[in-house]
Amino acid sequence: MFDLRQLRYFVEVAETLSFTQAAQRLHISQPPLSQQILALEADLGVRLLDRNRRRVALTEPGRLFLLEAKAILARAESARTVVTEAAAGFTGQLRLAYAVSVSFHRALPETLLRFTQAAPGVSLHLGEMLTGAQYDAILSGQIDVGLLRAHPEGVANARQLNVEVIDHEPLVIALPTRHRLARRESLRMEELANERFVAPPRAHAATLIDRLMLLANKAKFRPNVRQEAQQIPSLLPLVAAGLGLALVPGSLRAVHLDGVAFVPVDDPEAYLLLAVASRVDNTSPVLDSFLRTVREARTALGLA
Repeated sequence: MFDLRQLRYFVEVAETLSFTQAAQRLHISQPPLSQQILALEADLGVRLLDRNRRRVALTEPGRLFLLEAKAILARAESARTVVTEAAAGFTGQLRLAYAVSVSFHRALPETLLRFTQAAPGVSLHLGEMLTGAQYDAILSGQIDVGLLRAHPEGVANARQLNVEVIDHEPLVIALPTRHRLARRESLRMEELANERFVAPPRAHAATLIDRLMLLANKAKFRPNVRQEAQQIPSLLPLVAAGLGLALVPGSLRAVHLDGVAFVPVDDPEAYLLLAVASRVDNTSPVLDSFLRTVREARTALGLA
């Protein structure tokens, strides 16, 4: 049965109609080229070329075979490209989940933009998911990678997880613009001991609520949470309405809502972790490519 090398040799001769020119283009000597063409014709049982000392011409079967040979070589090259891109992580699919508050962090759009440009052949499946649920989904194989807000402390089989920190995002206090503290450059938690707060339920934002309790405990008070909102971004309209203050990730500054000001918290522990997590044994080239892109985006943004 003929091989791809013989097809390439035949195409060169058929297009140049010269064994000499074809041999030069193929960087081989003429005798081996002639031998391969003869072997191809013998295998097919068909004469593809009419040749003598003066000319080389395609036979009618040779003309038809040229079309098929070029199509076969094109498909072979396409197959090579598909395999190579798959091995490099440029084709396939990636199932990605991210915490709701990550939606506003600049690392998410930066990473997705870079990844889709580098690997346009990858099908991305995106969805919002709580941090704890992400760890479960990664371990069970439901998703490939997650952008989440906490280390896997207390997570069963945590050793099966690979977790890389992307950022320690500063936390800020969202408060009404008419509030007496709204124009401060920073706030100490002690100054908020007598304030009312709005916050999401702990079941929806455990990391943020735990951080609020930690900071308040250091300041020797318990937050007076008077109103809840299901999602962190939904706290801002409540703040604008004067229902209370809110501890939120600094990236929510991107949400320009009339009546809301943001003031940094003066405490080294006033931050929210942003990390990327995946299974240690997930050897997908697509995942490797995505993790490289995350690191590139982190460096470009000057994070962590």
